[in-house]
Amino acid sequence: MSLAIFDLDNTLLRGDSDHAWGEFLVEQGVVDRERFTTENDRYYAAYLAGTLDIYEFLEQHQLRPLAEHDRAMLNRWRDEFMRTRIGALITPAARALVDRHRARGDTLLIITATNSFITTPIAAAFDIPNLIATEPEEIDGRFTGKVAGIPSYREGKVTRLTDWLHDRHDTLEGSWFYSDSHNDLPLLNMVTHPVAVNPDDQLAEYARIRGWAVMELA
Repeated sequence: MSLAIFDLDNTLLRGDSDHAWGEFLVEQGVVDRERFTTENDRYYAAYLAGTLDIYEFLEQHQLRPLAEHDRAMLNRWRDEFMRTRIGALITPAARALVDRHRARGDTLLIITATNSFITTPIAAAFDIPNLIATEPEEIDGRFTGKVAGIPSYREGKVTRLTDWLHDRHDTLEGSWFYSDSHNDLPLLNMVTHPVAVNPDDQLAEYARIRGWAVMELA
């Protein structure tokens, strides 16, 4: 039995859940369309380029709407988001990949920079019991708009996973990690079986040089 780790956005999902959440909030009239769409696209471009300031992005953009509304309303929006947006991003090929590892008895884990409020029900939709995501700070049942702990982004994924493994008295021996992004190279270089899934250009070239497996999840 090994650890099978999956990135979420543009890997298990045919799209980016955080970017889609922003578009959903715009459609619901929750945030200003022009300002939020411009920022959403700008930050997403920075992520793709590997230049994203994760703390600025989280506290000035991704987590701000969570702090501006009560939890009951946020939960209703999230339920609608799951029903209308996320279902279409989950492909049979992605489910089949997860199920192959499940059938082998591997431990299944999603690790993602997107916050846990958005990603917890997505992990549940895949029936993946373990999730490492960026944690939004919450006090007395209300989000503050700040980050709790280390965001699970780039080297932060390594730190968060290392802590998770330590708590479980586990190792990365025989492990797999599936990702689409060059931002995940720090973790891809640590596992036994790195797999580039729908890779961006930088990751595709790196995988070619290193002889890593490359796959497409349509």
